[in-house]
Amino acid sequence: MPTRFEHRATFSAPAPTVYSALVDRAFLDERLRVLGGKGAAVTEYNRAGDGVRFRLRQGIEADKLPGAVRSLLKGDLVVEREESWRPDGDGYAATGRATISGVPGEINSRSRLAGGELVITAEVRVGIPLVGGKLEGVIAQHVGKLLAAESEFAGKWLTEHGS
Repeated sequence: MPTRFEHRATFSAPAPTVYSALVDRAFLDERLRVLGGKGAAVTEYNRAGDGVRFRLRQGIEADKLPGAVRSLLKGDLVVEREESWRPDGDGYAATGRATISGVPGEINSRSRLAGGELVITAEVRVGIPLVGGKLEGVIAQHVGKLLAAESEFAGKWLTEHGS
């Protein structure tokens, strides 16, 4: 059974301004530089009309992982992430997917940005018998912390670059 979680962030800027930042190539490059870890990069970036699709690579060094995870997965982890954003009614919506090297599973998400609030609902699924559920919980916890750090970064970016 997959582990589900939700992340919420509120911004003082209006949704169109937040959206413009969240999908801006310079913003993504800087966010990865600050938060992305070893080998972080934007590996693909495409704008089509009002929508944006991008792929990111993020690194997590083994020594930053909990001991239980280190015992199951050897070495540094590489997270491959993709998001597709588009206007949606009175706001913006996105779907996302992430995979982690060495982990048979994935993280799927849906995001909604409206009225200055970003809501991300996600589901972590790991296909390892007996320990998959425990690993899902650890991954969900760490992804939640990453999303909080990314939201904080976005808030600072909006303040520094004008909202």
